[in-house]
Amino acid sequence: MNLVDRTHGALDRAMQVYAGTEHSDRLAATRARLDEPLRVAIAGRVKAGKSTLLNALVGERLAPTDAGECTRIVTWYSDGHTYEVTGYPRDGGPRQLHFNRDDGAIEVDLDGLAPLDVDRLVVTWPSQSLRTSTLIDTPGIGSLSEHVAKRTWELLADDETPADAVLYLMKHLHPQDVEFLQAFHDTEVSQPNPVNAIGVLSRADEIGAGRIDTMASARQIAGRLRATASVRRVVQTVVPVAGLLAETAATLTEFEVRCLRKIADRSAREAEDLLLSADRFVEQMPELGLTSIERQQLLDRFGVFGVRLASILLRRGVVSTATELAKELTERSGLNDLREVLASLFFERRSILKCRSALIALDALVHSDVRPGSDTIAAEVEEIVASAHPFNELRVLSSVRAGWVSGKPDVLEDLEHVIGGMGSSVASRLRLPADSDPATLTGAAGAALARWQQRAENPLTSHELAIAARVAVRSCEGMLAGTGESR
Repeated sequence: MNLVDRTHGALDRAMQVYAGTEHSDRLAATRARLDEPLRVAIAGRVKAGKSTLLNALVGERLAPTDAGECTRIVTWYSDGHTYEVTGYPRDGGPRQLHFNRDDGAIEVDLDGLAPLDVDRLVVTWPSQSLRTSTLIDTPGIGSLSEHVAKRTWELLADDETPADAVLYLMKHLHPQDVEFLQAFHDTEVSQPNPVNAIGVLSRADEIGAGRIDTMASARQIAGRLRATASVRRVVQTVVPVAGLLAETAATLTEFEVRCLRKIADRSAREAEDLLLSADRFVEQMPELGLTSIERQQLLDRFGVFGVRLASILLRRGVVSTATELAKELTERSGLNDLREVLASLFFERRSILKCRSALIALDALVHSDVRPGSDTIAAEVEEIVASAHPFNELRVLSSVRAGWVSGKPDVLEDLEHVIGGMGSSVASRLRLPADSDPATLTGAAGAALARWQQRAENPLTSHELAIAARVAVRSCEGMLAGTGESR
């Protein structure tokens, strides 16, 4: 019986134990979640660019990116057949709310409710991007309003968190960021575990003051962050993304391209002088043929880096249409890299993350409300967590990242790959191209099995690494057997 089936079984037995109690509906919802899209929360400090990144991932300007009242409310964005917004007050039942979308972002009428009185908003929106994941936009950590910041802590840092995974936006790692991410990780399945968190070096285009090589600098900084011990303990990896550029690329208009062409038609020196600063761009060169309002709109949509990059691409003939420019800007924004990381680290192990969330919630319930039969459920949860191989992999990954398992750097790097730390597909584990043929995968898996068996049996291997090696052996056996992540 695989992990999903065992988790379903534990929940079914718990529903019998707690039948007729106030926990019945919650258990039913927890069970239903196993078949729902992955819930991914987007969190970070104030002004980190959370809503902008969410819009880029969806491919539409849905989330408001200003300081309006709805940015202070936890907002869920999920796929559905209709366009609707539902408010969930802290007191009283849910309400369907009126909304409009004049300038792209959704503007919600709270129907007389104060933002602090609203627990969450749920935006249902037909979207291909939202079919694989429900995205949760959260208020900023470190907000001047303690009540607003507390919303995100309540959402992610309790034992019954509704999020399966988190994208955490950062410019650098602040002590409060570490505290928050450690609180988000449970201590039952890992202590703590970075498996369900990805760091995003947000607003990456601002790192180099809008220079054309800004993203290259951002990638170097992200690489240094990835290698930092305090970062490795709380996130799987760090990906640089120019969120504003990615959002704009997804919603680029022909009118904006025509405005950019007027900049591209100037000489490279003239355009560079014009873009030395935002103020200079708005105020200088009246012969450009753009009003100050149009220039400010370009800055609001692209930023200095985006205007500079787009005009260079047009001037050099790399692109000629809005479609071509949008594709090129998306690629250069880092959004495609983030999507690949999301696919390999979150979506490929969707069932593991969702079972993990369900078992955490179930464990919290059976320990907080003890009833006849709940001790049996508690023991079953403990046995699943202890014996399920995917969770053993998570524990080893956590131990490696925390420095509890030591060894040569190349050995630890190999270990992280084999146990799925860089992606759960067989090709990712074996560091092979995704289109590798079965014979190549089988040969590499056999070589990895022999390698880790030798380390597990070597009397000179440290105790901690020997334990990790036995988990790696099981992972290699699973790859050879073709059982995948549900083994």
